Amino acid sequence: MDEDSLMVIPTPQELGISINSVEPSHVVVGDTFDYPVTVSWKVKGSALLVNPVSSVNGKGLLQVGVSQQSSRQLKNGEEVSSIVFNYKILAQDSGNLHIPLLKFEIPTQMGAVELKCEGKDIRVDHPQSYGSWVGVFFAVVIAFLVTVLNYKRRKKAREEIQKKNLFKENLLNKMLVLKQRVNTADSKSWLLELEAICIEFASSLENFQKLEGSKELLEEFAHARYGGGIRDGFKNKETWKLAMSLMDLKEED
Repeated sequence: MDEDSLMVIPTPQELGISINSVEPSHVVVGDTFDYPVTVSWKVKGSALLVNPVSSVNGKGLLQVGVSQQSSRQLKNGEEVSSIVFNYKILAQDSGNLHIPLLKFEIPTQMGAVELKCEGKDIRVDHPQSYGSWVGVFFAVVIAFLVTVLNYKRRKKAREEIQKKNLFKENLLNKMLVLKQRVNTADSKSWLLELEAICIEFASSLENFQKLEGSKELLEEFAHARYGGGIRDGFKNKETWKLAMSLMDLKEED
């Protein structure tokens, strides 16, 4: 491949993007302070997606949260957009501490543009009263509770996925057993068993009636219930295939 054909990722300066931060003026141990980082650019027809890829965690500093807010305003007759990433930082230790360099990525058609915000040195003093230590305690407790809550949410999501997979596996097993009996079972009883599986999939007959493609199956079930009669195994197997498709079930190869 020729070097001229390679796509060169532009720099933030070439895209007209700037970044700056504002460090706090006075911090004592136990304080939770704001550290805003602003990404700005001149509007040129489309918005930019700015993704933070690092944290402000460092020696004696703990990130306990981050929020972002977008805005747009006129500056010197030009429209400028900006995103403010407001980091919440807990000061856990005293002394001359350092807020680390922060990295952001901006996806483009030519690849991700990397944006850097240089680190800041801050001075953290000892608290003058026991009240600050109380603040440290509550901040740590809150951070712990947030961690526990996020863990429980992720665990619940995993359990829901496992529950859905188990339910789908149970339906598939029932359908495979029904397929094995397609040529030997009484056709009326067989169709009514298939109907029961379909209703179990939809959780109720009313829900099943609302599904796209259920009309043909419902007609087959009604005929079995009120008309009866013997149907050949081939026709029942086609009905079985239709039910499998509607429930999005697939046989293993």
